[in-house]
Amino acid sequence: MVEIERKFLVKSLDFKDIAFKKTRIIQGFLNTDKARTVRVRIRGEQGFLTVKGLSSKDGLERFELEKEITKAEAESLLKICEKGVIDKIRYEVLSGNHTFEIDEFFGDNQGLIVAEIELQSKEDIFETPEWLGKEITGEIKYYNSQLSKYPFKLWK
Repeated sequence: MVEIERKFLVKSLDFKDIAFKKTRIIQGFLNTDKARTVRVRIRGEQGFLTVKGLSSKDGLERFELEKEITKAEAESLLKICEKGVIDKIRYEVLSGNHTFEIDEFFGDNQGLIVAEIELQSKEDIFETPEWLGKEITGEIKYYNSQLSKYPFKLWK
């Protein structure tokens, strides 16, 4: 249940032309403690409850446990979440043997686009599409739990 992923900013919208899937995601956080976050998410017509642990020092690894719940349960839990809801569209793009998940944010995080790729190991090699920008793996301000509290619109 350890997740290994790298995150990047996105420098162009070219990924939209090759995305094989597009899903709206609404999510909130029941807990945003640094040692553990508890997220409620509605992805399409499905609900999810996710617990994430503290990231490793390099930001590549962290514990993650996700359970599917009903959409109605997720909607109820969103009502008691901490302030700051994340609204985004997730695009999925194949690149070599991997899939990038690209999140285009709306609302208070409008203008931010982040790509992430899950890996089998820290040493896993992957293709880097030309629309991929600066690596932001481990930069806490880009975590959704932080974007809910300190949205992108306040950074400028």
